[in-house]
Amino acid sequence: MTTTGAPSAGPIFYDVQEVAAMLKMSRMTVYRAISTGELRAVRVRGRWLVPAQVIETLVENAVAGATADLRGGA
Repeated sequence: MTTTGAPSAGPIFYDVQEVAAMLKMSRMTVYRAISTGELRAVRVRGRWLVPAQVIETLVENAVAGATADLRGGA
């Protein structure tokens, strides 16, 4: 559910297995990133769920950083 009332185009949360597949890393690495605070997640009934917005922001920051690297910036 979105706050604007418009239907969402994709999932709101991803489970650990989905995040691991998207980032091409092991589930254990994702669990470690969650436990150290590198990756924000919520625990619901014993399952860790990563908000889709966290993944979107991670990708945006990575692309912005890569673009800055190509331009010779920081």
